[in-house]
Amino acid sequence: MWLSFTDKLVGYPERWVGLRNYLYLAHDDTFHTVVRNSLTFTCASVALKVLTGLAMALVLHATWRWRNFFRGLLLLPWITSTVIIALTWRWMFDAFPGRGFFNSVLLDAGLLTRPIAFMATPEGAMAAVVVANWWRGFPFFGVSYLAGMQAIPGELYEAASVDGAGAWRRFWHITLPGLKHVIIVTVLLTFIFTLNDFNIIYVMTRGGPGTATQVFATYSYEVAFNQLRWGRGVTISIYAVPLLIAVIPLVSRYLLRERAA
Repeated sequence: MWLSFTDKLVGYPERWVGLRNYLYLAHDDTFHTVVRNSLTFTCASVALKVLTGLAMALVLHATWRWRNFFRGLLLLPWITSTVIIALTWRWMFDAFPGRGFFNSVLLDAGLLTRPIAFMATPEGAMAAVVVANWWRGFPFFGVSYLAGMQAIPGELYEAASVDGAGAWRRFWHITLPGLKHVIIVTVLLTFIFTLNDFNIIYVMTRGGPGTATQVFATYSYEVAFNQLRWGRGVTISIYAVPLLIAVIPLVSRYLLRERAA
């Protein structure tokens, strides 16, 4: 916090500048792009994790044979090193035929006549890092939702079936309300973790091409350690803190009120 109110440069003593770093970033076009990228990356990744986590939980909840085996198998992306996952997905999106998995498969199948440089375009690079982050995190959602589903009384489903409710209506009126608290907590925690993600983007794209995948963490690193402007770099990293500080008490108060009711 102290450094964010100074113009600290590496090798020089800090000098108090008050809110100048914050005002500079508020009018900086590159930082505006970083904010948009951070929200796009975070919201897309979290949305994919919620949907695939629900699908994973529903499949495992309905399948009794080998359920524990598949549960452990699907946890592999979550327990694997983040750097290894980032390197693997960077290889899969590689544009060189014979090296990139997707291009090699599409070329061999005759669906392409020349390789696609997925990560050379802003949209392709953003899609690549979103997919890698989704793959890294969706097992956490799946296991959390599966635990929540197992806590829902089976009598509710039996009563709904007797009343003629189909699978979709049972999911909409029993499963989702029963998972409401779990969904809120997992989304909040993962939103915070994803908004501050550094490893996947830095390993895969270094924030490129250009600033297409620069987010708070990577741009803070770029300014602080490459441009040697520690004061401004720290300011970037804590710019989203007030938002997170405001969201957490609101969600906590909601959960406590729901539990008391």
